[in-house]
Amino acid sequence: MDRFGLLCRNIYEKKRVTQRELAAAMDLSLGTCNHLIRDALADGLIALDPQTGEYSLLKKGVELLQKYRVNSAVILAAGFGSRFVPLTFETPKGLLEVFGERMIERQISQLHEAGIMDITIVVGYLKEKFEYLIDKFGVKLLYNPEYHNKNTLTTVYRARDCFKGKNTYLLSSDNWIRENMYHTYECGAWYSSVYMEGATSEWCLEASKKGLLTGVAVGGSDSWVMYGPVYFSREFSEEFFPVLEKYYETPGTEQMYWEQVLADLLNRTAGEHVPSMAKYPAPKMYINRQPENQVYEFENLEELRVFDEKYRNNSNNAAMELVAEVLHIPESEVTDLKCLKTGMTNKSFLFKARERSYICRIPGPGTDLLINRAQEKAVYDAIKSLGISEHVIYMSGDTGYKISEFYEGARNGDPRSWQDVARCMELVHRLHNSGIQVDHSFDMRERIDFYESICKGYEKNLFEDYDHVRGHMNTLLKRLGRLDRKKTLCHIDSVCDNFLFLPDGGIRLIDWEYAGMCDPMIDVSMAAIYSYYNEEEAEKLLAIYCSGNISAEDRFVYYSYIALGGFLWCLWAVYKSSIGEEFGEYTLIMYRYAKEYYKKIVTDPAFLLIGSDF
Repeated sequence: MDRFGLLCRNIYEKKRVTQRELAAAMDLSLGTCNHLIRDALADGLIALDPQTGEYSLLKKGVELLQKYRVNSAVILAAGFGSRFVPLTFETPKGLLEVFGERMIERQISQLHEAGIMDITIVVGYLKEKFEYLIDKFGVKLLYNPEYHNKNTLTTVYRARDCFKGKNTYLLSSDNWIRENMYHTYECGAWYSSVYMEGATSEWCLEASKKGLLTGVAVGGSDSWVMYGPVYFSREFSEEFFPVLEKYYETPGTEQMYWEQVLADLLNRTAGEHVPSMAKYPAPKMYINRQPENQVYEFENLEELRVFDEKYRNNSNNAAMELVAEVLHIPESEVTDLKCLKTGMTNKSFLFKARERSYICRIPGPGTDLLINRAQEKAVYDAIKSLGISEHVIYMSGDTGYKISEFYEGARNGDPRSWQDVARCMELVHRLHNSGIQVDHSFDMRERIDFYESICKGYEKNLFEDYDHVRGHMNTLLKRLGRLDRKKTLCHIDSVCDNFLFLPDGGIRLIDWEYAGMCDPMIDVSMAAIYSYYNEEEAEKLLAIYCSGNISAEDRFVYYSYIALGGFLWCLWAVYKSSIGEEFGEYTLIMYRYAKEYYKKIVTDPAFLLIGSDF
């Protein structure tokens, strides 16, 4: 790091300063500072006022600083912030307030104070929430389309053009900086660091006597650790980004932090991840030691509660307020929050309250379009006496919010364990034979028509033979409609993951969102396709449910609902794909069920007259 540059910067910022003040600002002994000042005087960088004993910057010193001017800043804000649920279900972590000020806004204002106006925010999750910053602060937004399944290495890669030929700060939107630590001029690349006493799982830094980073270890004790802002000089970026780009292009690096690249270079281990980088030298970066209580990276809501008392009992979050109201406790007693699920239909988080664990489900955007919550509540109310579902503490038929007991030590059913499958089918049988009824049905024709309508033709663009297959499904619907079959209450979503096997030997069936009156065979069919069963496995499942006593009509209905269910859930996945969510091969597998099982029905003579109009 250029000490002449640092000397000139400190004089520039203070205008006129004494030797003692310079020594303190640069963390130098008076003797070392005296030698540095003497050389700077000789080089014509600074001047001494003999009357006041203060130093000022000369033209040559000002010119020296120009190559160190900070040109821009990049703020990472693409991630979800899972450890801050449920707050981050509604608000990105960087937009949370600390002492009434949003964390990202505080950093932008501090950058502006240092004269840094070229600021790019890399967004992903809830990207629209950051749009107002364009007008308020004149920032630019850069979207990272891979934010949902890759880590910060990818986010920095996406922003790589923002660093080329520039001196640039790299910041995290969720840092809180007490005193402004940004400068108009920086005289060498650095990583902010704080001292952690005792054992830590943070990334611990090794540095030379002059502060040059020489190594990184994940975890340590009594160490200076990576913590907070980073500064990339243009020279550092020129050497660093070619390596980061190689990492991005290498499979297996998707979940890496960008700091892993730096750590590998410093530790001489880059070749373990990217063989071609084995001998690539580490670009120079220095440690920037920060005092205690200067830089904050809040790991979870509990840490934020300690720092800002507002969050103890007034987080201004609907889910937290509901939990506190339902359980008759202050928000401060809602602890150990963990994200369980985040999607378009539902978002869920796990929490503890007074030594018991619960799950709170929050309906996602668009949930009213996909799920009738009043009907769902009616099902939960109807089956309560059976004791086969999760223990629901609270359920709203209006909002869809649900709070239920969490079963410690429970496991999901295993579709490859026929013992598990037998127990699951036994519970389904109990439901079907319970005699419980509700006022609504699960209508396969209506659901197919509905999902087709919201796909808006996208499905026809994806599948060349869609209209042909749709005609086959219409045929099956007509044949099923001609059968005088008894309807029972059905779960519909009978995937093995929805069966919980409890430590005490009990079993529960959860998530009744689609439940309604229907032919009981639909639950068996859905269990088959959700488990990706082949024909032999599908037959075995049917035999288990029917205890080996299978009529031709039962098999016909079973096959029909496998075909129709495959078609329905394929449309569901196509719709999700149209709004940006992907499900890999799921769409293809479901479509194949529709086609293959229709073929089985029309080629089997045993089914020729069942539901036909002959």
